[in-house]
Amino acid sequence: MNQIKTLSASRRSLLKWGLCGFGGLMISTLPKVVSAQSNGIATLTFEADDVGILNFALLLEELEAAFYAAAADSGMVTDSTELEYIRVLGAQEAAHVTFLRGVLGDQVLFETEDISFNPDGLAAILSDRDTILNTAVALEDVGVHAYNGAGLFLTNPTYLLAAGSIVSVEARHAGGVRALLGRPTTQPDSDRLVPDEDLVASLNPFKGRAYDELYSPNQVVSIVGSLNLINNPINGALVA
Repeated sequence: MNQIKTLSASRRSLLKWGLCGFGGLMISTLPKVVSAQSNGIATLTFEADDVGILNFALLLEELEAAFYAAAADSGMVTDSTELEYIRVLGAQEAAHVTFLRGVLGDQVLFETEDISFNPDGLAAILSDRDTILNTAVALEDVGVHAYNGAGLFLTNPTYLLAAGSIVSVEARHAGGVRALLGRPTTQPDSDRLVPDEDLVASLNPFKGRAYDELYSPNQVVSIVGSLNLINNPINGALVA
């Protein structure tokens, strides 16, 4: 029941800010390597270990990098300062993709071209400036919760360092885009995709505006899966 409530709350919040339309990214606006599709749709399998967690982080970074590339090319962000900000954030997310792939080395579980984006609702996410910026906030906020929540389960010091070096940048991204929208620079409870009653108590000994809540890896998987951002089936112990 809590899982259903989590997904329901997630979808309501995402509909409010327009994130559900991210599944409608026009393939033509995505980087060429993301647009390339294989004959079948790859299943992405993430086990509940260091390799699985860091590969799931890589998937989130791939989604963010593709989103910012599409947003920059959409023509809907016309203010030059905001457009440059979108481009800078996109470049940093792309750098995160390259960085994580380098850290994982031969432990990478999927290639960029394996990701199959859902074409439904084509232009919804790129319909206007506010939808684009609010989507950026939602994606960056989820990333912060995800990295913080996964950190406790990582045992490889190199992987932990990689995650820690990215999460602070994700938080800066979220705060920066929030400022463009005139929204609070820290995330209020009303924006969170996992309500208080569904937070894992052991991961969240602190509560309040001065502290970021931690989402468990399976909560993040559930959020991503509920949005239909990608067509790829996701399985493995991390999902269970």
